[in-house]
Amino acid sequence: MSNRREVLGMLAVGGALASVAAMAEERIRDEAREHPRIARAIHELEDAIHYLEAAPHDFGGFKAQALTDSRAAVVSLKRALAYRAEKDERRR
Repeated sequence: MSNRREVLGMLAVGGALASVAAMAEERIRDEAREHPRIARAIHELEDAIHYLEAAPHDFGGFKAQALTDSRAAVVSLKRALAYRAEKDERRR
């Protein structure tokens, strides 16, 4: 019986976390609409990353660093939108 309760508890926690994550994603999408240049930059960087990953050459040895820097930029921009979303949510 104890194992069943644990499993049900974990499922409930997992469902709650998924719900919170979905709400956070929605707020971030709202922020992306509020800041279209940032959203566009994320999209363009992700496109460049895919292009570089598929490219057969290493761009004079700069490919690996460009990929690393571009991925870091995407993460930073997404964090910026998440921060804004959190701040806007607190004001409500």
